[in-house]
Order: sequence, then structure tokens, then C-alpha cells
Amino acid sequence: MRKVILDTETTGLDFRTGDRVVEIGCVELRGRQITGQRFHSYLNPGRPVADSERIHGLSDDFLADKPKFAEIAADFIEFIRGADLVIHNAAFDVGFLNNELGLLQLESVEQICGEVIDTLRAAREMRPGKKNNLNALCAEFGVDNSGRQLHGALLDAELLAEVYLAMTRGQNSLEIEFDSPVHARAGAGTRVRAPLLVLRASEEELAEHARVLAEIAKESKGKCLWRALDKSCASPS
Repeated sequence: MRKVILDTETTGLDFRTGDRVVEIGCVELRGRQITGQRFHSYLNPGRPVADSERIHGLSDDFLADKPKFAEIAADFIEFIRGADLVIHNAAFDVGFLNNELGLLQLESVEQICGEVIDTLRAAREMRPGKKNNLNALCAEFGVDNSGRQLHGALLDAELLAEVYLAMTRGQNSLEIEFDSPVHARAGAGTRVRAPLLVLRASEEELAEHARVLAEIAKESKGKCLWRALDKSCASPS
């Protein structure tokens, strides 16, 4: 039941060319409730942020005294361990995080966590042909993102948590509390189930059924499952 909504900010688009993570933001969900437990850290990437500053607003001067990933890795791993991760465009963030973990010869995200849920993929299936960035989903599901002037890992994780809950609303409506004892009402007698009413097919309906099966058998070159089942049921055991 524990999920962690996660987002990162980076110095660029490709860790394979040396780009690094500059911010990690995580928000915890338990039983579809935002618990208030968070993990957040700015990071010194050890390289210039260059043009990415216009996206997240984090300058080289601001990040200069921030910890390296190695300094926060243990706390980060402890926070996400065993949880399902919910990430928008998961391949991007997981790729960067696995690069950071790999540089320290640590376990990958997939080894640390459970399932990785990509809300971008889910949104594309739910809203084909539409914009499915975070701003568009906030508008679609009525999530207030008026404070989002720039990308920020913690803010975006908080917004994504609200979006994810809205996207998946109703999926847990059939939950049953098996641990709750059932108490009989005082004075209530045992309920008697009414006998089942069996409606049998008429001769005309049976004939139409046989006709349809014959057509299916003809089209499938004799591979009609219903006919095979009828023969199986009719055969003596």
C-alpha cells in the first residue's frame, strides 16, 4: 500500500553525456492518503547547470554548497526502499537515478523498489492524442498548479500525487475490510435465501443456438469451442 511519488531535476536531458541530478523530491502515499512524509534534497552536480537553469531556476551559485548525491544516497534509498514509485515519464528519472546509484556501485532503483508506475504512459492511454504533461493533467483533473512558475522536483511530486489520485479514483472502491467482525443485529433472525429461478431455453431458442453454432463451425473449419463443450457435457462420465 506504500507508494512514493518521485520527481527529479537535472543539468540536461542525457546522463550518458555527463548530465547529473540537481534535485530530488519525493512524497509518500499510504492507502491513497498523502501522509506528509517527504524526502527532498538539492544536489551539487559537480558540473555547470548551463541552459537547464531556465527550466528549474537552480543556478551554479545556489547549488555550490549543496551535498553531492553520495552524501544523501543512504537517506534517499531508505525512503524509497520497498515502495512502488509513481513517476511522470519514468524512464527519464529512473535512468538518471540509476546512473547516480551506479556511480556509487549501489543497487538500482528496480532492485530497491517495487513497481515503477509511469503516469505519462497511463495518461496517454487514458487521453490519447492530447497533451499529457503535468500542467495539462493538472488542468484536466482540477489540481491547482498556480504556484508552478518553474519546474521543481518537490513541487512537481506534490502536484503529481494529486494528479495520480485523481487519475486512479474509483479503482479501490471495492475494497473489503476482512479484519472487521460482522455482528448480527439484535433480534434478527437468519435470512432465508429465495430459491433461484431457472429460465430454460425454448425449442425455438435452442434451434437458433444450434444454427449459430453451425455457422461458427463452418467459418472456423470445425474449430467451434461451444460445440466441443456441448459434446463433452453430453458424453457419459
